[in-house]
Amino acid sequence: MGVYDAFTASLAGGRDEQGVVDRPGRGGMIRTVTTFAALALALACAGAAEWPVKPVRVVVPFAAGGAADNMGRLYCEALSAAFGRQFYVENRVGGGGLVGTEAVARAEPDGATLLVSGIPTLVLGPAMNRNVGFDPMRDFTHIAYFGGTPNVLVVHPSLGVKSYADFLELARRPDGLEYVSAGFGTMGNWVAEFLAARERIKLVHVAYKGGSQALLDLLAGHVKVGMLTWSVLGEQLRAGRLVGLAVTSEQRLPRVPDLPTLQELGHHDFVATAWYSLSGPPGLAPDVVASVNREVVAAVDRPQLKQQLEQEAIQSKAMSPPELVRFIQSEIDKWTPMIRGMLGAKDR
Repeated sequence: MGVYDAFTASLAGGRDEQGVVDRPGRGGMIRTVTTFAALALALACAGAAEWPVKPVRVVVPFAAGGAADNMGRLYCEALSAAFGRQFYVENRVGGGGLVGTEAVARAEPDGATLLVSGIPTLVLGPAMNRNVGFDPMRDFTHIAYFGGTPNVLVVHPSLGVKSYADFLELARRPDGLEYVSAGFGTMGNWVAEFLAARERIKLVHVAYKGGSQALLDLLAGHVKVGMLTWSVLGEQLRAGRLVGLAVTSEQRLPRVPDLPTLQELGHHDFVATAWYSLSGPPGLAPDVVASVNREVVAAVDRPQLKQQLEQEAIQSKAMSPPELVRFIQSEIDKWTPMIRGMLGAKDR
């Protein structure tokens, strides 16, 4: 007798081994409840085994070529191989990443739509704007941690700046310096604003809709200073097309050992990583969350992805879904007071 047949028989009173119908009663009710639980478990297991039944859309709320996009594509490739079904990136830009993020918060929790989430959209955006249209904790199912990449303060060679001290000298002039970032409210934007406030220099923000677009103008010399992620700048720094002045990581990067950290340059309490993660709509099935988290964690140990992450200076670590939730909350608690304090100071 199958699960469904057993369930319907229990509702009717059930049959014994000779096919005699049991009378409904307390024992019958117990059998009915037990069989119903077994049916629910069987259906849940069947659903877990079948997912994903179609390609999975992974929304990147930023333009192609930036840190979020690069990281999303690396992990989509790994997840596609693991599940035998395509995971593909869809860039949905706007509002500093908030448009695409809100769209996923409103999506059906069927596992067909996921999100490259991270510090720009879950922490920095809500810290700047209390009315972003979603709650970063309540309105998502947080699945897995991808990794974090530091920001780098760089200048165009034509500026003639060779060190952080040279940069400060120019930025203290009345006109200050213009700088590019991947967009308003991104980590690069806030690191630059932090430096401006701490060093008492003048930096004028030129916002772009992604790191790759900002990089083009920076390489052309239209804007002479940039604060962008290593994943966007790394190749240009190694080729000598840009001059690196400082990095926001805790330690120097092995690929550019001569590049000092901001901590070494006097900002002892400051480390900033542009980290990204994988999230879904609220109510995503726990078995789907567990299976995706397991494959993301496993992917990091595979030589090919590990090498790609190292090339991008992306530091990853295994986090269970509950650990990721606690990490995101700790980042909210760390950055929100700092950002709102800086906004308040600029308004005064």
